[in-house]
Amino acid sequence: MNLDLKKIRPIVKNALREDIGRGDITTGLLVPETKKMKAKIVVREPGIVAGIGVAEEVFKAVESLTIGKGRKGRGIEFKKIVEDGDQVKRGETLAEVRGGAQVVLTGERTALNFLQHLSGIATLTRKYTEAVKSTSPRGKAKIYDTRKTLPGLRYLEKYAVSCGGGYNHRMGLYDMVLIKDNHWWIAGARTREKVPGGWNLEEIREKIPKGMKVEVEVDSLRQLKRVLDMDVDIIMLDNMKLPILKKAVRMVKMARDRKGTKSPAIEVSGKINLKSIKQIAHLGVDRISVGEITHSARALDISLDIVA
Repeated sequence: MNLDLKKIRPIVKNALREDIGRGDITTGLLVPETKKMKAKIVVREPGIVAGIGVAEEVFKAVESLTIGKGRKGRGIEFKKIVEDGDQVKRGETLAEVRGGAQVVLTGERTALNFLQHLSGIATLTRKYTEAVKSTSPRGKAKIYDTRKTLPGLRYLEKYAVSCGGGYNHRMGLYDMVLIKDNHWWIAGARTREKVPGGWNLEEIREKIPKGMKVEVEVDSLRQLKRVLDMDVDIIMLDNMKLPILKKAVRMVKMARDRKGTKSPAIEVSGKINLKSIKQIAHLGVDRISVGEITHSARALDISLDIVA
């Protein structure tokens, strides 16, 4: 997933407006407009980098916004030392920033906020991808993100997941059919154990664009048995305990063998962590979706240091 600057620029500008407001009062009072400076962005702990390009856009955007007493920042040079997706050690310099001191100081926190948050997601994602490599047969299982993202930051957070070696699930509600437990319930099922009469897969495929994937979430073997007779692309085995999960995976694989196809793909979700994921990957599933990599990733410790 490549970083689309057109998509991130509005996000950056909104973040700066939130932080700067009517102006950086302290910097405007203490730092002359003509003052120049050099700084370096340094990581304080090992991890995976994500958001270098976003940080650069922050400093560039500051130049177009009013700071201090209605003045403009001038002349920013941003030099990348590493690239997104690189693994870095404690103390490494990620980038250098030169130019107007007002611009650098005003953009510092916003740039670091993006960089720390996205690098934290990439770092945690890499831990998950490494965990499944040694346990998944032939490294088959892939780590996927979810829609459990901060509102307004989904594009960037999913980009960070890709930097960490993970894969993106649907970007939003618009690009994939995913029939979850509440859809089962509302569509006509009296209990979640029963397949509702309120939806028909053939009718669904007639109403969606050709090639759009259809995924169905199941949380019991009874549900799974019914879904195996349907032409779905992905079956999500959700919140199943390991003994039940093993049976479910065997059922899907047997159904695929009968059909002579590789579909439906097997996805596992629900309360996945670094301890449980190795057992799950060992079962030979195709996808493991992990909400934690976006909603609970700890920010990587990164700072901006002035070079004397």
